[in-house]
Amino acid sequence: MNELLILFLNNLFPIFLIAGAGMLLARKTNLNPRSLSQVIFYIFSPCLIFTLLTASKLESGMIGRVILYTIFSCLLLGVCTWVIGKLLKLDGPLFSGVLLTSMFMNSGNYGLPVVLFAFGQNALGYASLFFVINVALTYTLGVVIASMSTMSLSKALLNLVRLPMIYALLLAMLVLFTGWKIPTPIERATKLLGDASVPSMLVLLGLQLKTANVVGRLKPVALASGMRLLASPLLAILFLPLFGLPIPARQAITIQAGMPAAVLTTMLATEFNSEPSFVTAAVFLTTLLSPLTLTPLLSFLGA
Repeated sequence: MNELLILFLNNLFPIFLIAGAGMLLARKTNLNPRSLSQVIFYIFSPCLIFTLLTASKLESGMIGRVILYTIFSCLLLGVCTWVIGKLLKLDGPLFSGVLLTSMFMNSGNYGLPVVLFAFGQNALGYASLFFVINVALTYTLGVVIASMSTMSLSKALLNLVRLPMIYALLLAMLVLFTGWKIPTPIERATKLLGDASVPSMLVLLGLQLKTANVVGRLKPVALASGMRLLASPLLAILFLPLFGLPIPARQAITIQAGMPAAVLTTMLATEFNSEPSFVTAAVFLTTLLSPLTLTPLLSFLGA
């Protein structure tokens, strides 16, 4: 028990302290989370992705395997949630909300700091790649799920072209494949901006959770929470060894897989009317419960 408490205090409690500061700031001011979110989305996060991938020197084969597993696990979670949801007779916008919160995790402003604290810079490179692909899936497959029959697949895929993190990923891969040396001014500027990403993400998490309200239906909330916090990391433990990834990658991706529902899903649910009150409740509840599942998971992974 003492070991689990130490793991929580060293790896998870700092996250909640910083997010708590963001929540306190939201209560005391009229700060708009969207402004900070856009700075992180368009500047800090792309620079973080570029810096981490170029510094970690991931092999092209490893990059491909991480991308393949990320897509595989997302689809597998979706299929499992779909089957259970049908057995529970869920449908309509509520079912879309359940799928969103089950399939897409908070691998950015929660997952990246935990991986950094627990497993260090090397594992963070793999975690950042997982984060980029997860965001890309959220903005494509997630939009399709949220809108269901109201938007075409081609229009949803068009959103991928607008993701700055995708361009950061492509540029980083170009640097890795060509061995191009980044000019010192650009390297230092991107590192400074990237370093601002993680603390900003945590403050943003607190700002966004301030508006969360734990309301909703018991069965859908239980399904989304179970798939997100229990089934997802279990699938990672079972299937990741089949992809031939090194131990730091397995540690990083398994922890990322166990993260609570992505805050981004609340935006999609609001935009496409997929039960935003339920989605917000699921995000809040899974975030609140996550230390209970992440702490023993960290112990299992040897943090």
